[in-house]
Amino acid sequence: MTLGVLAVLGMAFTMFAGFWTDWLWYRSVHYSSVFTTTLTTKIGLFFVFGLLMAVAVGLNIWLAHRLRPPLSAMSMEQQSLDRYRMAIAPYKKWLLLAITALVGLIAGASASSQWRIWLMWVNGVPFHEKDPQFHLDVAFYAFDLPWYRFLLGFGFAAAILSLIAAALTHYLYGGLRVTSPGARATAAATGHLSVLLGIFVALKAVAYWLDRYGLAVKSSDFKATDNWTGLRYVDANAYLPAKTILFCIAVICALLFFATLWRRTWQLPVIGFGLMVLSAILIGGLYPAIVQKFQVQPNEQAKEAPYVQKNLKATREAYGIDDTEVSEYAGKSATTDKAKLRDEANDAASIRILDPNIVSPTFQVLQQMKNYYGFPTNLDVDRYPTKDGKEQDTVLGLRELNLDGIPKNNWINDHFRYTHGFGVVAAKGTEANANGEPVFTEYDLPSQGDLGTYEQRVYYGEKTTTYSIVGGPQKEIDYSDDDGEKTTSYRGNSGVNLDNPINRAAYAVAFNEPQILYSGAIGKGSRILYNRTPKERVEAVAPWLTIDGDAYPAVVKGRIQWIVDAYTTTNGYPYSSRTTLGDTTADSLTATNNSRAVVAQQNQVNYIRNSVKATVDAYTGDVKLYQWDTKDPVLKTWMKAFPDTVQPKSAISGDLMDHLRYPQDLFKVQRELLTRYHVTDAETFLTGSEVWQVPDDPTNKSGNAVPPYYLSMKMPGQDRQAFSLSTTFTPNGRYNLSAFMSVDAEAGTSDYGKIRILKLPTRTTVDGPKQVQSQFNSEQDIAAAIKLLKGGDSEVEYGNLLTVPLDGGLLYVEPVYVRGGGLKYPLLRKVLVTYEGRTAFENTLGEALDKVFGTKSSAPKPPETGTTVPPGTSDPTVKQALEDAQKAFDAGQQALKDGPDWDAYAKAQKDLQDALKRAEEAQAKADRTGGKNGDKAGSGEQDGDKAGEKNNEKNNEKNSEQSGDKNGS
Repeated sequence: MTLGVLAVLGMAFTMFAGFWTDWLWYRSVHYSSVFTTTLTTKIGLFFVFGLLMAVAVGLNIWLAHRLRPPLSAMSMEQQSLDRYRMAIAPYKKWLLLAITALVGLIAGASASSQWRIWLMWVNGVPFHEKDPQFHLDVAFYAFDLPWYRFLLGFGFAAAILSLIAAALTHYLYGGLRVTSPGARATAAATGHLSVLLGIFVALKAVAYWLDRYGLAVKSSDFKATDNWTGLRYVDANAYLPAKTILFCIAVICALLFFATLWRRTWQLPVIGFGLMVLSAILIGGLYPAIVQKFQVQPNEQAKEAPYVQKNLKATREAYGIDDTEVSEYAGKSATTDKAKLRDEANDAASIRILDPNIVSPTFQVLQQMKNYYGFPTNLDVDRYPTKDGKEQDTVLGLRELNLDGIPKNNWINDHFRYTHGFGVVAAKGTEANANGEPVFTEYDLPSQGDLGTYEQRVYYGEKTTTYSIVGGPQKEIDYSDDDGEKTTSYRGNSGVNLDNPINRAAYAVAFNEPQILYSGAIGKGSRILYNRTPKERVEAVAPWLTIDGDAYPAVVKGRIQWIVDAYTTTNGYPYSSRTTLGDTTADSLTATNNSRAVVAQQNQVNYIRNSVKATVDAYTGDVKLYQWDTKDPVLKTWMKAFPDTVQPKSAISGDLMDHLRYPQDLFKVQRELLTRYHVTDAETFLTGSEVWQVPDDPTNKSGNAVPPYYLSMKMPGQDRQAFSLSTTFTPNGRYNLSAFMSVDAEAGTSDYGKIRILKLPTRTTVDGPKQVQSQFNSEQDIAAAIKLLKGGDSEVEYGNLLTVPLDGGLLYVEPVYVRGGGLKYPLLRKVLVTYEGRTAFENTLGEALDKVFGTKSSAPKPPETGTTVPPGTSDPTVKQALEDAQKAFDAGQQALKDGPDWDAYAKAQKDLQDALKRAEEAQAKADRTGGKNGDKAGSGEQDGDKAGEKNNEKNNEKNSEQSGDKNGS
């Protein structure tokens, strides 16, 4: 008995712990109203529908028992049933309560999961748009119809369970007989079961009526597109009248069942039910098939065109692509003045040669500083002002906590000592230094550079997935420098206070960690931080939003803020084709980094809006939701359901607005739809002659779609560069280019969200991404150069293949990185450029552009940065290493000519690699020393090389200022 009581108490406290910790967390982030609204809605639905189901089933069992015959027939069947009747007689009330409680619990649990549908129905606001078939507001399909379908499903479940329970009770007590002589059912049983059957058939009539409206949001297979939604010719001319006829038949059939209360015979109801089933087969199934076969198929294009036109209009509106500007683009330059083209190339885009999806290991090696810090696999691109006030595309990442790099893992270190990351690391997107390394604009530990003063501690981030206990007696490691470890104690208000023993016990149970209950490291002021990734925090406080896969950091008013894009969606927009978010947003990056996948990725939707911009403070964890789409009726509905959770758009500060951008996942959904829905006339859509596809990423072998890229560029018709998100299209099943798509991603501008498509002519072919990459790889000189870059144990890695419209043609630019030596981090070594069949493979972007256009730019420009090595370097260590590298290179070339002599070539490559490594190490140290004197933005080295670094610094001290120049190498 004692063990049983303890087990029950343990289970009860475990349930309480889950509830209590959830409540404490929501209160800590100041979104307790979300918790209470959701909880009360679930509890209300649970009790209301659980009670309704229990009453419905229990009442029918009681009524069947009440209507039992006074005497049962003398037969073997009834004698067998007598034993069961006698066995349950003492427990009839308890058995009735148990059955009703069981069905009530199941029904209540099922109903409570429909809290979103209930809140949308109660709070729904109109779209002020009507469907073209029934002329009802879209809100009916988005908010009302799902709730009506739930009620109908609940009614069917209640009717069927009541019918089964009543039939079993009647059978048990003799009201129904299977083998006994005489009537098979008593009059009372006949009347009772007939009413239940009548209710079932009446519900079926309601279902037929709702099915009429359901045709507007019905998915079907249609060769014109996948996931077709809405009525087609056969739906409007066969299924719709069939549903109306079946509704009338079902109503008549239900009345016949109800009439058995007076007639006490099932003859007419059974005939009516049989007629309804036969009608459903003939009218609801056979007739539409005949219409499709003999009316639609012989002249499908003419029959389906009006309905396809409705689908085109609705789909383009629902996905926000109805204002897409499609313009013809020649694909070939008409200018013969190469000098003019060369100058225009500088102005066409701020071409980003630093690929944020490749250089994370470089950031790691040069700026990690400590093993317990780390950078995300994919860095982010943002805009920050330069010293002269101009905006610069910047690649940046946070130095986040990496628990795998802690010197010794134990509970105290993992959760008390190592609790946060430290600082932003940023680099110019358009430049690399002479060693192929990023030109850092924010660097070192603590971070310093162009971003000014800000709170650098990162308690909340994409890599921070475990809980930490902070603010108590145990000090936290902040960072360490030459003077030793620096410690800190968290002073934010986030997290849950653990002063209360009940809270400690609850978290000990919730996290399955008993040490939380009794550890001396927890004391006054201790707070537990969890749910620490930006995406999970936003999803928790706004469970009605779908979260973008790419949260990104920004320094805003002295704080690091994570910016998270969030979407409102619905699956009930009439005539709009559906898409699965996980499939549509997949590309070569999500294939290798699942953290970039959209939250709720398996959701099927046919309406989406980027209606909310959210921020998460990297230090305090504060979550703020801002209304971005002020017209979205779905967001307005949720704002009614959860008042005061979303701040108005006017609350967005100017500093924050500077860092908001068009979200990638929405862009990927739209580009997938635009492969078909860029056309606006039904005939072209039906023929499929203008179907495009998103090409596979040509820079790797993943076989997944090429990701879109952020880039400051100028589209035809624009007078200045704008921060944009762009992609390419190829014809279905082919590799040549069919279109280029770009969206203005710069928030706060009048053109924000403007989608532009440059459509290339179909009568000529323009090379697509795969063809350009193939051209790069197959050109003899380039292939030979790449083979040399792969010498020794080096690896070549291709960066983002950027496409830039230029004077009617398309300029392709691709950085080439080499991973060499033991550290294996990528350095920019070459830049590939092609324009209208002319290709260059040079050390710098400027050199490659000069070669492609056959002339140098006449515009003044800063000194080139890249991988070339000027001969006049003044650092003796670097100079000697470079001389050794040149000798090794010459020896390798000679070995290739002699035979070739592969042994001699391999030795020369090893000598070359060693010499270059010595040069890189010496130059990096000299650059860093020079940076401290004000001539370089700077870059860091790993701690393990400290001793060597100090020696190099002494050797190079007198030359540090010169070698700090970015032209040095």
